[in-house]
Amino acid sequence: MKNITTFIITLLFIACGNQENKSESVKETETNSNIITISKQQFESEKMAFGELTEHQFYNTVKTTGIIDVPPENKASVSTFMGGYVTKIPLLIGDKVKKGQLVASLQNPEFIEIQQNYLEISAQLSYLKNEFERQKTLYNEQITSEKNYLKAESTYKSNLATFNGLRKKLQMMNLNPANIEKGEISSTINLYAPIDGFVTKVDVSNGSYISSANEVLEIINTDHIHLELNVFEKDILKIKKDQKIQFRIPEASTETFEAEVYLVGTFVNTDRTIKVHGHINHDENTNFITGMFIEAAIIYGENKEISLPKSAILNNENNAFVFVLKNENKDAYIFEKIKITTQLEDENFIQIENHQSLKDKKILIEGLSMF
Repeated sequence: MKNITTFIITLLFIACGNQENKSESVKETETNSNIITISKQQFESEKMAFGELTEHQFYNTVKTTGIIDVPPENKASVSTFMGGYVTKIPLLIGDKVKKGQLVASLQNPEFIEIQQNYLEISAQLSYLKNEFERQKTLYNEQITSEKNYLKAESTYKSNLATFNGLRKKLQMMNLNPANIEKGEISSTINLYAPIDGFVTKVDVSNGSYISSANEVLEIINTDHIHLELNVFEKDILKIKKDQKIQFRIPEASTETFEAEVYLVGTFVNTDRTIKVHGHINHDENTNFITGMFIEAAIIYGENKEISLPKSAILNNENNAFVFVLKNENKDAYIFEKIKITTQLEDENFIQIENHQSLKDKKILIEGLSMF
């Protein structure tokens, strides 16, 4: 019994000692909560990496949005001067066309009537001209009256005006008056591409009737695409010609492209924005499409600041921290978590205001996802 009692007392003393050691260990962990130990094996497996403070170029920018567009002369709407039924529409959206290429054919009995009227007046005009000149000669010789002379002049000039009007109308319908004068009458007219480019819209089909108010198709030449940006009134005084623009197309790519400010608008729109026109410095292989929505930053100033990659920053409850190497041994790295204040930032870097305490220190810049 004596031995059993002694054994139990010994166990109680050991348990109390372990509890005291555990309490001291917790206290020490809480006291040193900013000290973190990472094994070298874990450092490698998590693909962690060291870095240092660096001087990085930050840009002062005006953030804006807009679209990719083309100048008005690079956009053409193909329509007809006279209505008709579509008999041929050989193009699809996306087809490339050359200036003067056939894009549609229309048919209408009215086309025949116009050509008939032109031929009739053309036949009469020669006679009326001769009659006018004859009456003029007789009047000058005082053989005929002024009334006959003026009547012949009026009839000739009236028909001449009608003749010239019909001739111009035929030319606008892409019909050759010389061929019509030979008796070649057609019930069909052709529409041709006014510019080089790509078909972006087709609004008709075979057999449909279109009037002069309807658009047959649209052609856009993308050789001179540009940016049309909307800059708010409060920022417009910062914008000048030749400033650099960085832009991206969020719906299509994460890549950033470059452009330059070419024109700054002089009119404030109802939404208090001003149009800014930018020329794109793009690779010939980049296939921008008109109408694409873009996000852009116009650079109006720049300055170098002490910074770190964003991957080196741990954000926690509106506070920012970095991990600085405090010590190392054979098996582990010992880091100290230090609070920092930040200022400027861009896509990859962030300015460190209290950088003096981090000078010449090794800083953990990769692998913070585990914290």
